[in-house]
Amino acid sequence: MYSPNFTITNKILKNIGIIEGAREVIINAPLVPAWEKKFRDEAVLRTVHYGTHIEGNELNISEAAQVLEGKEIIGRDRDIQEVINYREVLQFIDGFSGEINEETIKTIHRLTTAKILSPLECGQYRTKQVVVKNSATQEVVFRPPPAIEVPYQVEGFIGWLISEKDMHSILKAGVTHYELVRIHPFLDGNGRVARAMATLVLFCEKYDIKKFFSLEEHYDTDASRYYEALQSVKPEENYDLTNWLVYFTEGLAIELTRIKEKVQSLSIDLKLKEKIGGTQIALTERQMKIIDYIQKVGFLQNKQFTELFPMISEDTVLRDLKALLEKSIIKREGSTKAARYILKS
Repeated sequence: MYSPNFTITNKILKNIGIIEGAREVIINAPLVPAWEKKFRDEAVLRTVHYGTHIEGNELNISEAAQVLEGKEIIGRDRDIQEVINYREVLQFIDGFSGEINEETIKTIHRLTTAKILSPLECGQYRTKQVVVKNSATQEVVFRPPPAIEVPYQVEGFIGWLISEKDMHSILKAGVTHYELVRIHPFLDGNGRVARAMATLVLFCEKYDIKKFFSLEEHYDTDASRYYEALQSVKPEENYDLTNWLVYFTEGLAIELTRIKEKVQSLSIDLKLKEKIGGTQIALTERQMKIIDYIQKVGFLQNKQFTELFPMISEDTVLRDLKALLEKSIIKREGSTKAARYILKS
């Protein structure tokens, strides 16, 4: 059976500590359901766009959003299909129940490559040798195991994944990501399958963190470092995963810290949660935008209404402000049109 080789370093422990801290804040933040949905929708878009862009998809994030909304755009058929397919993968992950097995991996690949590869290749292990080349130099940078070994190596990995009960969820996800990249079970789509499987492992381990996060943006933003981290695992060093896991945990720490800060901003602050007895305040999207603006600028005045809401009447904004005043979230300084609205301490 497969057994990963790595050392838990101080850097890995530090990153996991940051992740755990951010996770607590995110889980306990007093967000209303509408904002939770917004965060999840944004995570889906970022995952789909950056998860395909890193593989060469030429659509920008705005075009990817339009595809997800069912709108027609001008673009390569393959690029459009990749975006549609990866959304299907995320929906599969979101609704997944039960135990991960080989069929799970094949299903994710089938969804990833639908209408891109031939039906005979979708969800089927490769039957020939492949190599991974540097796109710029065409130099072979990685040679996966022979095709004949793929079923046995996947079986060994799955056996480990199911039986491993003590390893931290984040490390299990990181190991999953690397091992499926290493085995390279399919002719195409291995990177997307590996990243999707890592996310699925986190979800299955009850580490979904409200489905707010997307690791793909971190990888795509600095793709060279992502590939360097994967290539740091060498057969002559007994496939030591330590450097890769440092990178993997660092990426999740950065992503969750970013979300934590945004959640804290939208949730106003922890003092508000204490003040309202741990319950949620039902705020509209405009009211949340007003609070976010006041937090960034320090105050809001009538003359800034048009800047904040160019298509909304002044009376409507004033009604939103009145509701926030009544909820004791903001207070008004002054009585004329030059009055300032600030957060109530």
